[in-house]
Amino acid sequence: MSEQDGSPIRKYFLFPGATHVDAEECEITTVLGSCVAVCLWDQRHGGGGMNHFMLPLWNGEGLATPKYGSIAMERLLEQVLAIGARKEHLVAKVFGGANLLSTSSAACPIGERNIELAMTQLEEWRIAVVATDLGGRVGRKIIMNTMTGVVLLGRGKQQNQ
Repeated sequence: MSEQDGSPIRKYFLFPGATHVDAEECEITTVLGSCVAVCLWDQRHGGGGMNHFMLPLWNGEGLATPKYGSIAMERLLEQVLAIGARKEHLVAKVFGGANLLSTSSAACPIGERNIELAMTQLEEWRIAVVATDLGGRVGRKIIMNTMTGVVLLGRGKQQNQ
């Protein structure tokens, strides 16, 4: 139930390669492996959103979708600002980037590259990162409340290699 008026909180499941932003109270849920999710929240006025990207960089070929971190990060910031958030009031929480497969190439650690892209972009934008749960060998489920900025985190079991 919403703290503001007692109505049920709207829920949204965020699929890989997508973003969702809401000025009203909403719970955004996603599940992560090597993908990364960035949650942006306006700590003064509430409202915020999340992206979920699978690969770090769009190579300029095909459709520029938020499955690429370089697109997802820009789109998330644009959408959060469009609902009235102020950049100077934004904080970020970053999750994911695991290496779940023992067959993953050490030369191409997608999870690590996704983490690097997200953290570098937030640093360039001067948006404070106030919480992270990154890397490792476990998947994650996160639920973000867009009004409070609270993110609930569940971690999977570590796989034996």
